[in-house]
Amino acid sequence: MASLLYRLGRFAYDRRWLVIALWLVIIAAVGGSAAAFHGTTTNTFQIPGTETQRMLDKLKADLPSAAGGNATLVFESPDAPFTDAQKKQLSAALEKIKGLDGVQSVTDPFATQAQLDSASAQIADGEKQLAAAQAQLDAGKPQLDAAKAQLDQTKAQLDAGQAQLDAQKQALAAQGMSAAAIAQATASAQAQLDAGRAQYDAGKAQYDAGAKKAADGAATIAQKKQELALGQRQADASAGLRFVSSDHRAAIAPVQFTKSTDSLPTSLRTQIQDIASSVDGVQGHASKELTQDINQIFGAGETIGVTVAALVLVVMLGAFVAAGLPLVMALVGVAVGVGGTIALTGVIEMSSVTPMLGLMLGLAVGIDYSLFILNRHRNQLLGGMDPRQSVALAIGTSGTAVVFAGLTVVIALVALVVPGLPFLAVMGVAAAATVAVAVIIAVTLLPALLSLVGKHIISKRRWAKAARENTQPGHGVVEAREDLAKSNRGWGAWLTRHPWIAVVASVILLGVLTLPASQLHLALPDGGADPVDSTSFKAYDATGKYFGAGMTGPIVVVGELPAGLDDAAAKVKQLDVADQLRAVPGVVAAVPLALSPDHHTAVFRVIPTEGPASASTVQVVHDLRSQGSAIQSRTGVSIGLTGQTAANVDVTSKIADALPVYLAIVVGLSFLLLLLVFRSLLVPILATAGFLLSLGAAFGSVVAVYQWGWLGPVFDITHPGPILSFMPILLIGILFGLAMDYQVFITSGIRESYAHGQEAHLAIRTGFHHAARVITAAAIIMVSVFAGFIFSHLTMVRPLGFGLALGVLLDAFVVRMTLVPAIMRLFGKAAWWLPRWLDRILPDLDIEGAKLERATAAPHGAHVDGGGQPEPAADSVR
Repeated sequence: MASLLYRLGRFAYDRRWLVIALWLVIIAAVGGSAAAFHGTTTNTFQIPGTETQRMLDKLKADLPSAAGGNATLVFESPDAPFTDAQKKQLSAALEKIKGLDGVQSVTDPFATQAQLDSASAQIADGEKQLAAAQAQLDAGKPQLDAAKAQLDQTKAQLDAGQAQLDAQKQALAAQGMSAAAIAQATASAQAQLDAGRAQYDAGKAQYDAGAKKAADGAATIAQKKQELALGQRQADASAGLRFVSSDHRAAIAPVQFTKSTDSLPTSLRTQIQDIASSVDGVQGHASKELTQDINQIFGAGETIGVTVAALVLVVMLGAFVAAGLPLVMALVGVAVGVGGTIALTGVIEMSSVTPMLGLMLGLAVGIDYSLFILNRHRNQLLGGMDPRQSVALAIGTSGTAVVFAGLTVVIALVALVVPGLPFLAVMGVAAAATVAVAVIIAVTLLPALLSLVGKHIISKRRWAKAARENTQPGHGVVEAREDLAKSNRGWGAWLTRHPWIAVVASVILLGVLTLPASQLHLALPDGGADPVDSTSFKAYDATGKYFGAGMTGPIVVVGELPAGLDDAAAKVKQLDVADQLRAVPGVVAAVPLALSPDHHTAVFRVIPTEGPASASTVQVVHDLRSQGSAIQSRTGVSIGLTGQTAANVDVTSKIADALPVYLAIVVGLSFLLLLLVFRSLLVPILATAGFLLSLGAAFGSVVAVYQWGWLGPVFDITHPGPILSFMPILLIGILFGLAMDYQVFITSGIRESYAHGQEAHLAIRTGFHHAARVITAAAIIMVSVFAGFIFSHLTMVRPLGFGLALGVLLDAFVVRMTLVPAIMRLFGKAAWWLPRWLDRILPDLDIEGAKLERATAAPHGAHVDGGGQPEPAADSVR
């Protein structure tokens, strides 16, 4: 590896314009692709194959109007209740918003609240009217019964008279009287009977009409009673739901869109917010879904972080050219890595954190990797080495350490595919690609630019000092003695003299910081995590204050109704399910929202007691799912949960389950890599154990600050809450990779001294002395870059930036530069012990570059090239 990189560095040095041109082409191609093909990022986290996703897909198929994104507008009049004029203006404004392209519907809070408020009165009035109608019906029933009895009696009399007359006619016929005579003799009696029959028929018709009217009235009363019962059940289901506060100082207007909120154009977001804030005397606040700007990835905090890194580089390197090179390398890496990520947003759904994570890592490792190589090159130049040879050798030695350090980061990030969450896998692969680009740039573009700047990489003052030192007699011996003397002073020397104190103090410090980690509570962020002066926080706060925190995170329940139901039966089923949902502990209201045209799919909005990130709401989600079979057995309706609140619970649970497996894979693979690099059993074990200590301390500190609120004013945390659910797995992956970076850098220095023949304890001192300055600068730079994200405009990135900044700080200075060297001092030579059988089968990667340096050392009388410089005898590494 070292020989290959040596040749690569020399090629880049000799073919600098070709290498620079290739990178310029790559930057132009990536930039053009990002501009032409970029899409939008998302803050909606879904898990394919879960109930949440299945129910969302069902809504898209059966009820497309209910499948779009949702947001909330909150109107507040803190000084006085809304006036009638303000209500009219707000209703007109909402009607205007409803007419915007992309808006599915808008709920007018005043009209809706008026309906809710009048529901009880309407039901009571209806009950009174039904009671009066029933009383009237009951009062007319005796008359109908008497009329029927009289009709029955008249009919019986008529039937009896007719029978008697018919018998008389038969008797006259038996006496031989003709039919005409019989008819004449009975005509009068028959006429009387017919007249009576006609009178009866008229009475019967009158009675039938009255009876029908009474029956129709009874049917109407029964129908009205059923409607009132349904209305009462609907009112009961909505009892805990309000759209205008009881003091009439706040109103909430849900807005539904035709597409997801993440795909809303900025122009629509701006229009809605402008219209919502156009009413005089009323404060209009838009919820997080409308206000979050997830397409901007670089803000003021990040700029400050990079500025601090630049200052550290200037102070360390003492020359603006030298300080600028690592920054240029980092920016090129970010341009290519993050630009490529943005170009793919048009075809791959990505979280808004994805490009931000690439930016964060690209800046940090891009600066550090280049600095590590640059520092080696500067030292070699000051020692009198030819620039061409120095660049190639720096790439072959320090570049090898950079490659393996970068490989550990890439392994940790690519392993994010393990949890099976697409958004997390994309995030990890994209960030890994950015880190890989940073490594490639460090070993190709950096040597090409170093060939251009030449000796300007070192300040004139430093060159003058080196010239004076190099002209002194016996300079080499003096320099070696001074180097040894310096290594016997300072922190590294103290560690080797007092290793037990260093070990015990480090473990105690990290252990104490780890204690809060046992209280870690994970969730996805809501508006309460935003800055207090933001519109989204004001909307969240006003909603909780006036309507209850549960209104900030409703749970969407989808019901599958039995086939063949008519409209009335389907509505009854909806209310049956709503009653069951409302009976779940922690549920304030369960309101039927929509019903598909085929009466097969119903949608319910369930309002929990607390906000979406609270532990009680998570429990409500679990309880609703556990009650699904019972609800189906009682109502015949199967239910499933969807919406952002349910999806957040799924994501959090899935990540928590995957953490142990992910940690085992990352640690296992990196252990093998470190075993190959350092050919030692203790060093990989120390590296892993130290990482676990720094990781625990980072977790504990994040919990104390962002969950408990310690030092809240310092970090702009006014409402502490749960930690971003995928922050731990990102922190594990990124911090492990970066911890291994510093492990590789400092241990390679110690290994190099040991490989060059020094005793184990002296190798720790000299290796520490040579590596400490650059590692200190690199750690400060990385901490500065990460710390810049603590005040990012994307609030979900802030705890990650804090955790990474503190984690790197602790890992670099407490673990890698204190604990590890101290323990290695206690083990002495045994720190480099490796079983013989394992030593034979492991390839020798020569990360410290000892073999390369011997192979490339210029012998006495070496060939001099046309430029008057000695040509290195490097044919052996060709």
